[in-house]
Amino acid sequence: MKKLLILSGLLMFTLWCNAQAKGPVNAVRKTIEASNAVYADLANKDDGSILTRYTSDACLFPPNAAPVCGREAILGFFKNGPKVHVKFTIQNLYGDGKTAVTEESYYEMTDLEGKKMDDGKVIVIWKNTKDGWKMHRDMFSSNHPVKPN
Repeated sequence: MKKLLILSGLLMFTLWCNAQAKGPVNAVRKTIEASNAVYADLANKDDGSILTRYTSDACLFPPNAAPVCGREAILGFFKNGPKVHVKFTIQNLYGDGKTAVTEESYYEMTDLEGKKMDDGKVIVIWKNTKDGWKMHRDMFSSNHPVKPN
């Protein structure tokens, strides 16, 4: 009986610790969801608005391309891209919820008329800066093979 009580107590303590650790990460979720909701709209503006979502030393890791690092390079990446709508669905968030969080998401991309263009996955490392939560590393790839030219 004594062993059962000890094991029960340890289990309860473990569950409590796990719940405490997820609390700060879950608090950041709303910020990430809000940022994701306006992401494509800002990129489509071609006025640098998208940079408000990224740290000053951010890097993108697009598929089939070299990393894109720094504000000017990121701005160039989006200025040369298609005009799209993107919906992100967060699958998991990891991290301490205080200094950094890693987002694991799926995306669905449509053209401006709503025709599906692509779907895939995203890993973003979010960093808590003096200006709030910003994307520090952004990696994404399609779920589909590259189409031959």
